[in-house]
Amino acid sequence: MTRARDLGIPVPGVPGPGNSLTDVPGVHVGMVDVVADDPHVLRTGVTAVLPLGRDGIGSAVAAGLYSLNGNGELTGSHWIRETGALSGPVMITNTHAVGSVHRGVVEWTAAHRPELAAEWLLPVVAETWDGYLNSINVDAVTHAHVAEAIDTASADGLHEGSHGGGTGMNCYAFKGGNGTSSRIVPFGGREYTVGVLLQANFGDRAELSIAGIPMGDLDVPDPMGDPAWFFADRAGRGGGGRVPGGAGSCIAVVATDAPLTPQQCEALARRVPLGLARTGTTGGHFSGDIFLAFSTANPGALGSGFPDDSPADATLRSLEFVPWNHLDPFLAAVVQAVEEAVLNVLVDNETMTGRLGHTSHALPHDQVVARLAAHGRLAGR
Repeated sequence: MTRARDLGIPVPGVPGPGNSLTDVPGVHVGMVDVVADDPHVLRTGVTAVLPLGRDGIGSAVAAGLYSLNGNGELTGSHWIRETGALSGPVMITNTHAVGSVHRGVVEWTAAHRPELAAEWLLPVVAETWDGYLNSINVDAVTHAHVAEAIDTASADGLHEGSHGGGTGMNCYAFKGGNGTSSRIVPFGGREYTVGVLLQANFGDRAELSIAGIPMGDLDVPDPMGDPAWFFADRAGRGGGGRVPGGAGSCIAVVATDAPLTPQQCEALARRVPLGLARTGTTGGHFSGDIFLAFSTANPGALGSGFPDDSPADATLRSLEFVPWNHLDPFLAAVVQAVEEAVLNVLVDNETMTGRLGHTSHALPHDQVVARLAAHGRLAGR
């Protein structure tokens, strides 16, 4: 495994021990790859993010959302905005598998947590489009894959690059997928962690910038930029014959163990685009960029299931939270971790060939290092 820091790419901030979303205590991730060449060429999968692990499903944590561009989907978002809380897994997959994954979460919950399914379920499922490499219109991601992702989720279950929901994704017309990073933030005599996971499927090749140095003209083929493949998909049935550069989408999950209010979680989610922009993207119209942030502190305090006591017997609840006037270091941590997560998506990856011979090339490490060195931008050199 080679990551951005291993190449000497300079990135600010102090990471956690794994430089990963799962540095946040209690956060577990499960990933299932759905890869096949017969009878269909499949390059897809599903990812499960469990804020409090499997045992914590049903216990609400503070959460907030931000959409830079709504050309995408994150189910359950209205309830998160209404209550400021998230109480189940966050699932990420491809665009046309949202329905299957949604139903898979319902089936898993009914089997393993029937008391939750007895009320109502609004699963959180997000997506990005993998139709260049994957036969996206095939019903390939099954309920069993969803159950496997949840059942196998752990602190070691996050894999960068082409795995889980990120299997068939592309980033800046290089091979994309999953990237992660974390930052340590001191506050009030202790250290908190901010972690990020991206399913990165965005960016035009010409936009890419690493450590402030343009990289859009690296000597690597860009077959995604050739309109012929999409014209062939349309089979002359009308409509345009070109996929605009940068189409695809980005889902970001931000987690922290710092106690935050839902509004503060939303503030973290709103900083994700600043980290993305550091790598060059301008956030094109055809890229659905949707971001979810949650805090694992105060578990259960924001729960809103059916009450099991009367109003006369109920008691008030309270939240601890970081004062707003001390939130800036946490906001900076998101921006830094997002930038590094994008770089890790690109660096920790390999060339992939999918349906109809479509190929997505990996970022060329040697060319990146040489260009950074020529500009005096390699860390420690």
